[in-house]
Parts: sequence; C-alpha cells; structure tokens
Amino acid sequence: MKCDHCSHEAVTLIRYNGAHLCDEHFRSYVEKRVKKEIRKQIDVCSGDTIAVAVSGGKDSMVTLHILDTIFSERNDVRFCAVSIDEGIEGYRPPSLDIVRGFCKERGIPLHIRSFSEMGMEMDRIAAVSGENSPCTYCGVFRRKLMNDEARSIGAKYLATGHNLDDMAQSVMMNFVRGDVERLARLGPHTKIRPGLIPRFHPLRLIPEKESLLYAIVSGIPFWDGECPYYKEALRNQYRDVVDQLEDRSPGSKFSILSSYDTLKPMLAEYVPPSDLRRCQCGEPAIGERCKACELRESLEKRIKGP
Repeated sequence: MKCDHCSHEAVTLIRYNGAHLCDEHFRSYVEKRVKKEIRKQIDVCSGDTIAVAVSGGKDSMVTLHILDTIFSERNDVRFCAVSIDEGIEGYRPPSLDIVRGFCKERGIPLHIRSFSEMGMEMDRIAAVSGENSPCTYCGVFRRKLMNDEARSIGAKYLATGHNLDDMAQSVMMNFVRGDVERLARLGPHTKIRPGLIPRFHPLRLIPEKESLLYAIVSGIPFWDGECPYYKEALRNQYRDVVDQLEDRSPGSKFSILSSYDTLKPMLAEYVPPSDLRRCQCGEPAIGERCKACELRESLEKRIKGP
C-alpha cells in the first residue's frame, strides 16, 4: 500500500481517519500534533527551564526526543531530563543506561533521583505492600521525587510521556470510581499551585501504538522491559476495557478524552483547588503531611512488625 502523500510504501494505516502514511509523513503527522499540544498547554518565555520526566520507555523517550528537537533551537530556554530510580532490580538499571546514553549524545543535562533517598526501594516495598498494590506506592513516591527535583532546578514546567491511551484510561478509571476530585486534577495543569511544578503532556493526543511506531521509524532507543509488578496494577482492567472499545469503534479513545476536556471547566468549578500546606518534608500537602510521608510511615511500621 502506497502513502497517501507520496509514492513511498506506507508503514501504517491510521484506522480512525483512514490515512496510509510512509515513515516520513507519519513522523510529520505525529510531530505536528505534538507541537500543537505544546503551544496549547504551555507558555515558554526566555529564561525558562523545561524538565522532562524520562523513564527510558518509548513514550518518555519520544517526548524527550521531540522536545529536545524543538528547544535545542532556543538558546534562551534551559532544557533537562529527570529520571527516577525506583530500585527494581533487572528492570530500572537497563532503562537508565538508555537515558544516560541518549542524554550524553544530545548534550541534555540529566538529573537522577532514587527511592533509596527515602530509605525505600520498590523490591523491598513490594514485599510489605499489604492491601495496596506496589504501584500505589511507586506512583506516589515517583511524583514526590519528580516534583522535588523539578522545583530544585527551577523548572517552570515538567513534561511527562502520558499518551492518549494513558489519558483515556485515567478518565475512565476515575469516572467509574466516582473520584470527581481526582478527575478535576488531571493534567495538563494550567494553574500554578505553590510548591507544585505544573505538568504537561506533549503526547496527550498520540495513541500508544503511534508512539511506539514513531520511536521505531525515528531510530529512538528505548527500553521495552516489563515491570515485574505491572500485573498488579488496577489500571490494567481499564486498559483492557478502553482497548476493546477502540477495537470496535476506532476513535473511541479520542472521544473519551474530548468528552473529558468539555467537562473539565465545570469540574474545576465544582471541585475548587484545596488549600495546600507544607509537609515537614517540604512537599505541598492537603493535610498536615503529604501522601508520600503517610505511605512511608505505614511501610516502616510493616517492616518493623508488631
């Protein structure tokens, strides 16, 4: 099958719009949408610092690649990567090696933080996670360290590699659980809260399959290993549901996110931002302590035992 725009062979069929694209036109197709999302989500000025959360997986590496391509042309904007070492043997070290190599080749400053700073590592946490899945602790601790590092380097924004699939799953998951407050807080974040670095999502409208194909045809290195605790995540159930909807009705993921975007202004009025305090660790918190410190304390009690 030929590309719709030239005589080259198509590398993909975009099911939701019927387009056949070669590798060159496919890359252009993805990049145009990503650039449009960046302009829509953030306002970058001279002297700003942009941080990118990078795990070494396909989505974060594609995000890093595209943002580096864009901001490398601007000498007035500082650009850097932030990675988190959760302490998962056999899984995180190889991915961090890919990030280090890519950043060294591109001249991108890389900042690495580790769960060990908190005296906790995921392999140790998983053994005593109790009623919560290991992913619950991992997500909270990662967000804490990413926000702390982005704040410490003076970042105005923190980019993450969340793709369309991730966003549609989050909307569906919070809607089914009736968690309206969490729905209202989903990124990208347009309001600056004290102590919290606004996150934005350049791949927000890029399906996971397109992110993977973009990485392959662009020669972007990435780690495709599977986290050993992945199967315990509640999100997997919603991933299956959303994928089934997409298979039956191409474009469903876009529809889910588009519906959420329509509702988000009303959700913001219904659930106004909470007043934030400062936890003893320095992170913003709704109560006296942040969620990370609460979870850390519960883990320490389990480890010590009765």
